[in-house]
Amino acid sequence: MMEISWGDLTPEKFLQEYWQKKPLLIKQAVANFQDTIEADELAGLAMEQEIESRIISHDGNNQWQVKHGPFTDFNQFGDNNWTLLVQAVNNWSRETNQLLSLVNFIPRWRVDDVMVSFSTPDGGVGAHLDQYDVFILQGEGRRRWQVGAPDESLTTLLPHPDLKQVSAFTPIIDEITEPGDLLYIPPNHPHNGVAIENSLNFSIGFQAPNSQDLWSGFADMLIDKNLGEARFADKDRNVCNDPSLLDENDISGLQQFMLTQVNQPDVFNEFAGKFLTQSHHALELLIPMEPFEPSYVIELLDNDEIHLASVSGVKALIINTPTPQLFINGEVFNLSEETKQLAIKLTKSEPLTTKELKSFTVCLKNIQLLTSVLNKGYWFIEE
Repeated sequence: MMEISWGDLTPEKFLQEYWQKKPLLIKQAVANFQDTIEADELAGLAMEQEIESRIISHDGNNQWQVKHGPFTDFNQFGDNNWTLLVQAVNNWSRETNQLLSLVNFIPRWRVDDVMVSFSTPDGGVGAHLDQYDVFILQGEGRRRWQVGAPDESLTTLLPHPDLKQVSAFTPIIDEITEPGDLLYIPPNHPHNGVAIENSLNFSIGFQAPNSQDLWSGFADMLIDKNLGEARFADKDRNVCNDPSLLDENDISGLQQFMLTQVNQPDVFNEFAGKFLTQSHHALELLIPMEPFEPSYVIELLDNDEIHLASVSGVKALIINTPTPQLFINGEVFNLSEETKQLAIKLTKSEPLTTKELKSFTVCLKNIQLLTSVLNKGYWFIEE
């Protein structure tokens, strides 16, 4: 497990002083950092249909181009002025997924993915804003980073239909990052990174659903489960003085009526667990050809030569109230007191030996939970 070398800071002080407030560069946050994926492996992922990738390039005179993968050839881009960006590399590289342990002081549900970029000299994507927090870990090579403060006077630029940039800004951080350096950038802070030499960057991006997404997702669940069919009622209504007026009492009543399900913990918590664990990118699910039976899983646990591993990048969390539930990739698994400890292990996504799992086999509910996550393809047997 990787940890940040904070120096004079602590995770608590970081959250109090920097999180969503101001940017920070931590030199040698990960000493002796070794790339979790090589540039040629990254290029291989960019050749896959199901993996989102793009190359952003420029000609040195502010003429920008954007091409989307999958790619079959990279020679056309030359030796300078371009960047390859591949989303959710942690879904395909276990070593890259381990970078998420750097931000274990923040709940995992807030994390989106690890994007990895490879840049040639002078490669970058131009000055821009993000609507989410990001930690950028420098891999091989060096890069010059400039980060500014929020500035409403900045104008939006569209040098290409698929590329949004912002006008020039005054940097409050202007540094060259080297392997192991970690840059934190809060939302809406303009930033620009330009490679000095061939370089890799590992960007841990956070998910921050907007209100529209949450309401839309919640409405979809109400419709799917027929939970929103109750009608507005007003049995204590008084005589109105003006039938054309929608008064404050009625407005308040409608608001409270709309919030009825949101304020029901069992309804809202199930929605939140499902919504926040859904992957925004493709996963390499390993669904067995024939569904496993609980009896077969019990037999497997007698084999000391195998262990169980989770699919890289799969999201999982537990909600304890009003009843304990495990959520994996948008699906819910109801828990009991007997299954909570196993569920906690499953959310950590760390390989489990059959010896570790043996202690859970005395409870049939644990065997059923293991069988279910194996059949869903979220966990798999590895020899």
